[in-house]
Amino acid sequence: MFTKIWDFMKRHRRKFIFTGVVIGGAYVLSKYARKKLQEIQDKEAAECIAFAKRQHHFESNQRTCNMTVLSMLPTMREALMNAMDTESITAQLKAKPSNKLELWEELKILSFTRSICAVYTSCMLIVVLRVQLNIIGGYMYLDSLKASENPDHEKLVATPVIQHRYLEKIQHILGAGLQMLVAEVQRAVHNSISSISLKEYLTLSDVQTIIERVRKHVEFRQENGYHDASATSLCKYMFACEPDVDEACSLSKEQLFMSRVFRETQDVIESGDFHSVISTCLDTGFTRLLDKIAESYKHTPEEGTTINVNEVSLAMAKLIPIINGLIHTVCGDAPNIFIQELLLKEPVKDFAANVYEAFSQVESSCGPG
Repeated sequence: MFTKIWDFMKRHRRKFIFTGVVIGGAYVLSKYARKKLQEIQDKEAAECIAFAKRQHHFESNQRTCNMTVLSMLPTMREALMNAMDTESITAQLKAKPSNKLELWEELKILSFTRSICAVYTSCMLIVVLRVQLNIIGGYMYLDSLKASENPDHEKLVATPVIQHRYLEKIQHILGAGLQMLVAEVQRAVHNSISSISLKEYLTLSDVQTIIERVRKHVEFRQENGYHDASATSLCKYMFACEPDVDEACSLSKEQLFMSRVFRETQDVIESGDFHSVISTCLDTGFTRLLDKIAESYKHTPEEGTTINVNEVSLAMAKLIPIINGLIHTVCGDAPNIFIQELLLKEPVKDFAANVYEAFSQVESSCGPG
């Protein structure tokens, strides 16, 4: 019997060898495929975890930004009211002074200037702070990755000291930047309304025209015969330029990093994308400002009649207190519908995501550009 089996195997040995090779190859290939599949699954799982972690960090960063803006509203309001102190003029007018007309004219200019500056400052604060927090947030995320990979040797790039010094730059908007903005807006306001008497009646369309003239002067300034419609026309109010640092100088790594991150921030603020976002916010902000002014043009109509707010007019003297009080709408404490709408605008959120994405990539550890 064994002889027959042996003879059978010899006669078909090639088939047995081929079958063995096929089965063995299939086993090896199957094992290799399972290994590769496991590697792919592990890689995908790691990427999903990394994405989820980065997404969580980004969303946390946006919440921090929103809370920071809301917490800065009292400071912003105080800075604006100190820069344009209309309250002291109002107090003087109540005493019926001899220079009453002069005070009213000054109040007229300052009221329009203050409300317009409030919109500019709010939009700038929201978008610039979003840029800063997402740039430094990207570096902080990279630091967390390095720390998890090598906790004993990797040093932080975005140290707490650097974070503090970098975020302090937002004070420019409420300091030197605000002073320059007030001066520019006040010149534009003076050119637009100085000739309008206190007794002259204005429609809502007239007020809109005044605001548009001021915006054109501030945002589309003329330099050397050309109109500058880029973000750089507003940049000086938002971010203080830093002198270029020669990396060959004997500076610490911290100083070099600070110089680089300032330069990166300035590049973002001067970009076309930033200009598009800040313009969208300004358009929304001034539209809401006009909506609030329009409420004062609405009078209760007689029963059975309707009223067209665009056909109503108010004397400049009556408009001044209304315009003057708008700062408490624009810069009012939370809950602030005006600010909330700007914070939640899709272009603002999309731009923030793009900035964070650019600075939270591993390739960005040396800084983009």
